[in-house]
Formats: sequence, structure tokens, C-alpha cells
Amino acid sequence: INPPQSAILGMHAIKDRPMAVDGKVEILPMMYLALSYDHRLIDGRESVGYLVAIKELLEDPTRLLLDV
Repeated sequence: INPPQSAILGMHAIKDRPMAVDGKVEILPMMYLALSYDHRLIDGRESVGYLVAIKELLEDPTRLLLDV
């Protein structure tokens, strides 16, 4: 992180990965998210909340369009 940045969001490539869904293994597209931040400026609790919000919007983009 270089000044004046306070955080960097890393979005990795989308790849098919095995996931357990209702007790069965399914192949689903997945992407890793990584957040690096300056802990002097951003508290860990807020950063986790931000990542959860990003994850939910990526999983259901209609929420972003409808502002739900």
C-alpha cells in the first residue's frame, strides 16, 4: 500500500472449483477476494464487513442495480 492509499482490493481469476451444496459436490465458479489495508486507518471489523458486502453484491448483482 502506497500513500495516499488506505486499502487495496485484490480480485483473483474466476475458476471452477468443487463445492459442497446440500450434501453433494458441485462444480461452481469461484473467485478469491483479498483486502490489504492500513490497520492504522481501518479497523479489522469494518474491513470484514466491507468484504462481506462485496461478496454479497458479486453473488447477486441485481442487489447492486436495485440498491437492495
